[in-house]
Amino acid sequence: MLDQITICAIATPPGMGAIATIRLSGEKAIEIADSVFHSPVNGKKLADQKPNTLHFGSISDGNELIDEVVVSIFKAPHSYTGEEVIEITSHGSVYIQQRILQLLITQGARMALPGEFTQRAFLNGKMDLSQAEAVADLISSTNRSAQKVAINQMRGGFSSELSNLRKELLHFIAMIELELDFSEEDVEFADRNQLRKLVSKIEEILRKLKNSFQLGNVIKNGIPVAIIGDTNVGKSTLLNSLLNEEKAIVSDIHGTTRDVIEDVVNIHGTAFRFFDTAGIRETTDKIETLGIERSYSKLDQATVVILVVDTINEFKVVLSRLVEIRKRISGQYLIIAANKVDRGLPQTISELKEMQLLDNEKLVFIAAKQNTNLDVLIQEMQKAVSLDSIGEDAVIVTNVRHFEALTRAHESIERVQLGLDNLISGDFLAQDIRECLYYLGEITGEISNDEILGHIFKNFCIGK
Repeated sequence: MLDQITICAIATPPGMGAIATIRLSGEKAIEIADSVFHSPVNGKKLADQKPNTLHFGSISDGNELIDEVVVSIFKAPHSYTGEEVIEITSHGSVYIQQRILQLLITQGARMALPGEFTQRAFLNGKMDLSQAEAVADLISSTNRSAQKVAINQMRGGFSSELSNLRKELLHFIAMIELELDFSEEDVEFADRNQLRKLVSKIEEILRKLKNSFQLGNVIKNGIPVAIIGDTNVGKSTLLNSLLNEEKAIVSDIHGTTRDVIEDVVNIHGTAFRFFDTAGIRETTDKIETLGIERSYSKLDQATVVILVVDTINEFKVVLSRLVEIRKRISGQYLIIAANKVDRGLPQTISELKEMQLLDNEKLVFIAAKQNTNLDVLIQEMQKAVSLDSIGEDAVIVTNVRHFEALTRAHESIERVQLGLDNLISGDFLAQDIRECLYYLGEITGEISNDEILGHIFKNFCIGK
């Protein structure tokens, strides 16, 4: 049930800043704001002002002036939450923020829970559940692609796709259930050929949406890049250069990196999640051996594998490592980073240039210590996942809850296909269609429970 008590919270980041915004939402939001706000312009109450307007004035605790502020008025239902909403913009002093909050609570408001403003927007029908989750994704977006996908979902791109599927399925399930009411007359209201075409179309859409999660996960969390190679070929130096900080220890001693070092960096609007792995070599050291095993395990998680090879070594040494890595990867984009090109063996460099590469392989000559050709390496990494080609209206699944629901909906619709092929009765078809509808409704919140809602909104920041 929707709590009718007016809520309040600081909507700007915690701490001191130039300005801060305190947000109120609920049926008494304007009344509570009026009790502490005074306008020197005309002295009119906020309740008498027009909606979507700004008003300069002061916040006072009795005769004590707290701050001069600007108040924004949004009246129901034309507000973010669908309720009366007031936003008070004050100076960014932490003391002032807390005093204003205390005043509002004293006048009858209560502190908002994490995500409660957005939860009220959902419960009041201002957005569906997938749009509400997109708000959190937009706030946490760290790159251009994540922002683009979240904006599209927040504007209803994903919801619209699912809504169209549900409408068409609801029509057919109504026809099938009508057949069940007239089962003794053996009447067929739902045209099986039309249903077969619809189910085939829906199966294809659900499969595409489900499969888009792999790309969506990359967009949301960064492109996973595993940096792998022998000891002392420059893996840690390369990571430090890409991150522009001394993240990994660099030493001439073999086996310095014994575990996987992970970090995320945004390069030209694209997030990369780098794994600097332990150097590969024959060793009797148990800890180093464990690190090498972890290095190989990261290959399965990576979208891009950077094999760092040392051009100081003979070509046969380089080739043997490449052959081994080729056996251990499956379809990943492999970049062979030929390092120390500034002092490498001319023969090795020449043979590398003439080497036959596979379709998923690229060769880049670099000098990690001098930052030589790192821009070329970054361009090759970006080509691995063409994020720039994602359109403004692209529907891409980035949420694991949506992926799980889509997977179950897809399984249900596949059973409908199988049932149609085997000419099973309408009651069994209806059961599988209802199951598909259930999981689609779970995504948008048409079917939800308090446990799911609590889990979703507890991850929001307070004030949103």
